[in-house]
Amino acid sequence: MTETLIKIEGLSKLFGKTPLKHIGLVDQGVSKDEILAKTGHTLGLKDINLDIKRGEIFVIMGLSGSGKSTLIRHFNRLIDPTRGKVIVEGEDIMTFDPKALRKFRQKKMSMVFQRFGLLPHYTVIENVAFGLKTQGVPKIERREKAAGWLKDVGLAGYEEQYPSQLSGGQQQRVGLARALCTDAEILLMDEAFSALDPLIRSEMQDQLIALQEKLKKTIVFITHDLDEALRIGDRIAILRDGELIQVGEPADILLHPADDYVESFVRDVNRARALTVDTVMKPAIHRISAETVGEALKEMRTSKQEYAYNINDEVYQGALALDQLEEVPHTAHDEPLSDDYYYDSDVSVEPSTVIEEVIPDTLDNLHPIPVIDEDGILKGELSRQSISEILSPINSDKEKEVHI
Repeated sequence: MTETLIKIEGLSKLFGKTPLKHIGLVDQGVSKDEILAKTGHTLGLKDINLDIKRGEIFVIMGLSGSGKSTLIRHFNRLIDPTRGKVIVEGEDIMTFDPKALRKFRQKKMSMVFQRFGLLPHYTVIENVAFGLKTQGVPKIERREKAAGWLKDVGLAGYEEQYPSQLSGGQQQRVGLARALCTDAEILLMDEAFSALDPLIRSEMQDQLIALQEKLKKTIVFITHDLDEALRIGDRIAILRDGELIQVGEPADILLHPADDYVESFVRDVNRARALTVDTVMKPAIHRISAETVGEALKEMRTSKQEYAYNINDEVYQGALALDQLEEVPHTAHDEPLSDDYYYDSDVSVEPSTVIEEVIPDTLDNLHPIPVIDEDGILKGELSRQSISEILSPINSDKEKEVHI
């Protein structure tokens, strides 16, 4: 099990002059609007508990005013909570004195802001190297390192330009390179791509995913866009009015929304584009182990299977249909099984394939399509019925009860 890197315990934030005096109203379940009306204090966060794993992209999302930006600013103590703990690698950063906190921010966490946050009078390479400069890294070393990160984000050759000479997408790439340049293990990204045009935003998402495959950083990413969350997040937390409503992997959020609020987010999502085969596939229970046509026929007739997957030495060989095998002349029953007898000799999918890409194949095949991993191991099967079920609209509990 991947270890927890960041742990949030009982985190609450009440904005106002005397938050401790009124924090008890939060415990009593008084609503955000009622607290504001009674006390003039604004509820930012209510008893947040989270575990963030090392090396994952953890997305926090919600509508405006949900508390997502307030929450991420607690991770590096840009905001201090009214109550609660922020524990990083076993240490509660609320106990850090100013010196320890400054070192923590310089070494452990970097942040990418929505509006880039670049220094206009610094060149691109000076902006990227700025964090290293504050750490006292020698100029030659920090410029060399900064140049390497600029190359990684596709901005080699722009070192001596100024931010005003760059497009919005290029400026955000500079911001990303600057955050990565310090080698901080944790990357905080607050609506980092929301100010970009849709095409550039999509490109930045692709770049972040590609970089993460190589770097394995722990990334906390804030967004109000569910499509973005589903695309880049390993897990997603959804907030409403400062309260944590649901945490789960993208498929969990999409297929099992915790309440009507979450369901309203996922209702219009293109599931075929958001889900992968491994979230939909069923266990492949029709398995045989045969070397000849006759052996396969005997096993399938005995178990009364209309189709079966042939497995030898734990490796998938191919899929067989009973009706097709029964048309093979008896004189050929001693022949070894080959692509001539497998009905899917050209059709199989990997678990990570997006469902949208395999819909034509599922429609063209009477029997389910085998799901095979990169080692040739059969992981499951994908049928027309599974695709149909997953793409159907979410039913309410009442609707489900009626059908039952």
